[in-house]
Amino acid sequence: MTIYSLYIYDRHCTCVYYHDWHRTRRPKPAVERGILPAVSQAVVAPAAETNSSTFTIYSSPRNTLTSASGVVVAVNEMNAQSTVSPLLQAPPSPVGISSTGLSFDEEVKLVYGVVLSLRNMIKKLSGRDEQFLNYRTSAYKLHLFETLSGYKFVMLSDPGTESLRFVLRQIYVGPFLEYVVRNPLVNMDSKEYGIDNEYFRTSVDRMIRGSSFFP
Repeated sequence: MTIYSLYIYDRHCTCVYYHDWHRTRRPKPAVERGILPAVSQAVVAPAAETNSSTFTIYSSPRNTLTSASGVVVAVNEMNAQSTVSPLLQAPPSPVGISSTGLSFDEEVKLVYGVVLSLRNMIKKLSGRDEQFLNYRTSAYKLHLFETLSGYKFVMLSDPGTESLRFVLRQIYVGPFLEYVVRNPLVNMDSKEYGIDNEYFRTSVDRMIRGSSFFP
């Protein structure tokens, strides 16, 4: 099984987080202001890369959270002079990776549009109690987990992968609740910033790479 990418959408239908692992074709960087800040440095607009201060409040190693309560126990008082964590910096383009031809802001709209259209179609054809969990093409499989608060976790994998809904739920009840919901430095539903931060990204990456199905 191969996992390609993870998208998280908020209740306003906006992509607030992106992470990829084994993509052979990547989107072009988003156009300027095409996505929110703090979604992913890997797909950020080139003009926004110079503004590193946007991410320092989330990424500073001195902005420490307690593991149980999410209370800030140390805050970096020199955010303006901080450097961005390597985990949140845009990675170099891997050799052999081609482009999809789409910009990232176009891609996230298409992914969400597919999810919304199929979910509505299923409810109309099968009734309101029917749930859309995943669908498969010859190239990939899309997995969906939706929270009661309206957040949608979408994961793309190879078409032969079994359901990964349980993985998306683990991300939600684990790293998401711990480092996003309980993190006072993350302004959820702000419509101005995503939820990307060093602790959340590291925890998600560790969870996926440590799973039995990760190659």
